[in-house]
Amino acid sequence: MIDDIDIHILEILQEKARIPNAEVARQVGMAPSAVLERIRKLEERGIIEGYEVRLNPVCFHQGLSAFVFIETEGDSAETAQALAGMTSVQEVHQVVGPDGFLVKLRTAGNTSLAGILRHQIQPLKGVKSTRTQIVLETVKETRSVDLVHAERDL
Repeated sequence: MIDDIDIHILEILQEKARIPNAEVARQVGMAPSAVLERIRKLEERGIIEGYEVRLNPVCFHQGLSAFVFIETEGDSAETAQALAGMTSVQEVHQVVGPDGFLVKLRTAGNTSLAGILRHQIQPLKGVKSTRTQIVLETVKETRSVDLVHAERDL
């Protein structure tokens, strides 16, 4: 069971994962050792999966985001694994409907996107067709989970 203190700790960590444990303890009104124990338990239970650094993709010449709808036939598990192994692919989602997968990728621009589609994605076994949507502007992009409305029976 997740209680209100765990939720508060998770909210703090979602906002700033590198915050010192002592500061988390101060904000929740507990001893640092008690907070550290709670965080370890949340990690052990798989509620906290890890800690990431958010990099600016433009600084690495990966300013173009695109979503690719991929229609597949045959064994989709093999296709999913191949897509997940591509370095430019950030997300692979199996979806309901005519498209088997929705893939998010980042790359330098239209030329490199065309190369990824032609030479990496379209030749994959099981790929029947692709449709690509290029992102013009990202208004919001987050991995944060809504803890206010979350079910707490974990």
